[in-house]
Amino acid sequence: MYDWLSMKEKLSQILASRQKMSSSGGGLTEAAVLIPIFCKDKEHHILFTQRSHQVPHHKGQVSFPGGARSQADSSLLATALRESWEEIGLEAKDVEILGELDDYATTSGFNVSPFVGFIPHPYEFRLNPYEIDDVFSVPVSVLLRKANGKQEQYTFGNQFFVNYSYEYEGRVIWGATARILQQLLEIWELASGAQ
Repeated sequence: MYDWLSMKEKLSQILASRQKMSSSGGGLTEAAVLIPIFCKDKEHHILFTQRSHQVPHHKGQVSFPGGARSQADSSLLATALRESWEEIGLEAKDVEILGELDDYATTSGFNVSPFVGFIPHPYEFRLNPYEIDDVFSVPVSVLLRKANGKQEQYTFGNQFFVNYSYEYEGRVIWGATARILQQLLEIWELASGAQ
């Protein structure tokens, strides 16, 4: 029998025990995203959004719910939860935060702090049509299969970079979202091995 509660505890322990790498400063705009995870049919799924073509940044891209920090936000976690409410109608009270991943600096000038959280399923999302065209989920087991992910290496100036991308049912997850997802999947594999 699949013990999804045990996986949640393992993820929480690993996230709590690691040192988060921060990359704030450097003129980047602070931002935060929520990585919503839920259990459906005894399998974990990760929720993604498809951004609209009306938003100022990352038009049409697959992303996690989130955005830039507002002066009214008490923390970056508050930013992730507020943005999730504004974009997809996910209430903060329905999110169980497990921990944080490393910050990620985007080429568009944002320093993104990702938060991992469990949400109930099923859930009645309410999309903000200005910001979000759709929400969809991908089973974690599909994302962990090497055949569904691509890794490309390149150098820019003196620096070495690795780009990740994932494809699922005609949707491509790439850029900052794929890099954040890659780190979560690495931690997921550690948690799976610890069960």
